[in-house]
Amino acid sequence: MRQKSVLITGASRGIGAETARRFAREGYAVALNYHRSEEQAMALARALREEGCRILPIRADVSDPEQVGKMVDSVLEEFCQLDTLVCNAGIGSTGLFTDLDYTSWQRIFAVNLDGIYHCCQAVLPHFLHQKDGRIITLSSVWGMVGGSCEVAYSASKAAVIGLTKALAKELGPSHITVNCVAPGVIETEMNGNLSHEELEALREECPLGTLGTTADVAETILFLASEKGRFFTGQVLSPNGGFVI
Repeated sequence: MRQKSVLITGASRGIGAETARRFAREGYAVALNYHRSEEQAMALARALREEGCRILPIRADVSDPEQVGKMVDSVLEEFCQLDTLVCNAGIGSTGLFTDLDYTSWQRIFAVNLDGIYHCCQAVLPHFLHQKDGRIITLSSVWGMVGGSCEVAYSASKAAVIGLTKALAKELGPSHITVNCVAPGVIETEMNGNLSHEELEALREECPLGTLGTTADVAETILFLASEKGRFFTGQVLSPNGGFVI
């Protein structure tokens, strides 16, 4: 049986790293993209290789179309095939909207939204040629309902949902699925800037009374990429413990 392959952006830590582990242990060849966190990416790649997994760590800034193009070319050269694209790379920002400068606004959109555009543009010629493929984008509950003091992040993640739904309609006839995962409050480094009191308040807002884990999100992504997720497209799955209903 042919080994399936996946490209995961922002895979050096957090949700991306856990997703890489899940796919690798499921038997996928994994292209593990990173930008700045080289040490973490290489440590993850070494650990998975020791388990017998096929891993390709690859540096690229997803906001740069030239780097993304070279990354996808390298993945196809190494694996000779690509089955799934997971657009996980993203950055956050908190603060009052009145304090948000335009440069910061542009950078958030360049990574969170333009990065998905560049990655999809780069892989689609391959997916369209084979008339098959899975694209999974990462949004957030704040993209669904908006988060106070996270206007730029919320806006970029809301745009990801719109992109996902529209692209799913366009690519459906080519048997390419496009779905979105919008996590709730997850215990990751990105939320490390929140105080213990703030995290406890968020925990209390969740009907299940707990914060999510990276494994909760990674399993949702893996489901959408699997045969079990074959009839899902244009959907937003939100592992959030009831935080948003």
